[in-house]
Amino acid sequence: MPTSIESQALQEDLVRLRREIHRDPELGLDLPRTRRRVLDALAGLPLEVAVGREIGSVTAVLRGGRPGPAVLLRGDMDALPLAELTGVDYAARTETMHACGHDLHTAMLVGAAHLLSRRRERLSGDVIFMFQPGEEGQDGAARMIEEGVLEAAGAPPIAAYAIHVMSARFPHGVFTTRRGAVLAGGDLLRVTVRGKGGHGSAPHLARDTIAAAAAMIGALPGLLTRTVAPQDTAVLTIGAIHAGSAGNVIPDSTEFRGTLRWHTPQIRDALRAGVSGVCRSIAHAFGVDAETHITPYVSPTVNDDAEADLVADVAAELHGPHRYQELAQPLCAGEDFSNILDRVPGAMVLLGTCPPEADPATAPDIHSPYAVFDDAILSDGASFLAELASRRLEIAASSNVIAAQVLSDTV
Repeated sequence: MPTSIESQALQEDLVRLRREIHRDPELGLDLPRTRRRVLDALAGLPLEVAVGREIGSVTAVLRGGRPGPAVLLRGDMDALPLAELTGVDYAARTETMHACGHDLHTAMLVGAAHLLSRRRERLSGDVIFMFQPGEEGQDGAARMIEEGVLEAAGAPPIAAYAIHVMSARFPHGVFTTRRGAVLAGGDLLRVTVRGKGGHGSAPHLARDTIAAAAAMIGALPGLLTRTVAPQDTAVLTIGAIHAGSAGNVIPDSTEFRGTLRWHTPQIRDALRAGVSGVCRSIAHAFGVDAETHITPYVSPTVNDDAEADLVADVAAELHGPHRYQELAQPLCAGEDFSNILDRVPGAMVLLGTCPPEADPATAPDIHSPYAVFDDAILSDGASFLAELASRRLEIAASSNVIAAQVLSDTV
């Protein structure tokens, strides 16, 4: 088990790396400056390092000193198109911000690579370090899968893990997860309403697309209560409306966009059908046309039961029982680590990084321009990932020994 002294010795370097990435955020799949910082931070370690052919990813493989399977650890690296308003002295000065904590994820994964490299000879297998771009809507995990991240060690990993930091909701320093669904699946919604423009003084001569769109937006939340059972969870959010250019002109078209979030295929299908039906019916009533486009965005993030139990054990043993709490119910946020967990048993872990002086119940949440993360937690996240990978490989080695012994006794 990595000692607190080992992980704390990395803290200063991890904070420096995290803040460098935070000051200079990058969007999407091409992250040349972030990737360069990651490569520099990994330099000198006994890793097999490869960069993405068409995307700004980094894949590093640590070969253990003993034979065994592989385990994958992921950290995402991209930021959001959001102007930062935190006021911290390392704030980004552009219209881009690490408001989802991916800079912390990257630094923690670098720290785990350093810790595991120090104990390489004792590892019973290999560790794949997956530094992913494009988590914020660009399907980065799927792109890395296409480029071979799951085969980077020679065979698919037997388990995969990732941490997601939370600037609110959870107490400082607390690790949390659960068996089964942790995060929601999601769809992107775009509705285009087309009618007949006209003068604002004569709406009866026009076909008002803004009025029709407003009626749709007002009606859609009611769809949830008539489609989703009270004990289930779903979210429909409209986040953007675009229409018109002047207050006295009725525009020909109006567009609004949003997201649908769900945890089961049944709820997904009911929401998709219901949204299309509501928009079509209201469009007919207003004498306009409505084109509804629902695009699959991400599948639910679902933990393997045994891997979730291992997360709970490692967090409690490494950092103390008070540092682990079981997640009571899945959140409605989405994460494309689901692409990995659809193929490999594993777990997504949430980590409270709200500053200790702030109240998690009222602190700005992730994706807020005011979101602040306490980077004092970086070494704890790094040691947790390292121990999780090491422990999983030990379990696999022990299972192999037991299986070999049973076979020998049988023969």
